[in-house]
Amino acid sequence: MTTARPRKPATITGRATRSGIAAAALAATAVAILTPTKANADTPCSAVDLVVARGTGEGGELGAEVGDPLFAAVRAAAPVSVNAYRVDYSANLSFSVGAGSADVVDHIARQAAECPSQRFVLVGYSQGAAVVHTALGSALTDLIPGATRLPDGLANRIAGIELFGDLGNNLGVDVPGRYAARTRSFCRPGDPICWRGGQNWPAHIAYGDDIATAAAWITDQIR
Repeated sequence: MTTARPRKPATITGRATRSGIAAAALAATAVAILTPTKANADTPCSAVDLVVARGTGEGGELGAEVGDPLFAAVRAAAPVSVNAYRVDYSANLSFSVGAGSADVVDHIARQAAECPSQRFVLVGYSQGAAVVHTALGSALTDLIPGATRLPDGLANRIAGIELFGDLGNNLGVDVPGRYAARTRSFCRPGDPICWRGGQNWPAHIAYGDDIATAAAWITDQIR
């Protein structure tokens, strides 16, 4: 069971057979659909933009554990158009959280200017949750080098926030009050990153079990 608190693109190798070519074409189509870029070329002014900060070392485009399946589920269920954006930061042990927060803020500011009606959902997993916290201005993030904050004037464009395996849970750090009612946090029992005293490391890579619930919540937020 998950404790959820309301507070808050592939290389193909092998022979060029007909089936191989078909598989390559299918893969290319999937990449075209699911790959977010800064240009958001699919529908630049979709109704909603899912801004995803992946976890440390996480594969995939938006993140194999959380971002990719979550985007697919939301896009399939949402009553409005939805795009996604992969936050541009290293997501490795250099812990470039400040750079990630700067990219979140820059992306949202540019999109908001170009698409006056677009709303945003922020998603962060593990280190990516720290990126989201930093962009929002959560407590303690002043200590992060290069921390960049979302301007007050854009706060009302945030339709929802989802955090997975968030260290902030362990540290008692919540999102700022203005975002609390628009935030949901998922922490798998025993996950040492977010569960105080947790020692179950496999729990930190088990958030795929929460995708259906998380996608349903986002869909409700953006109706």
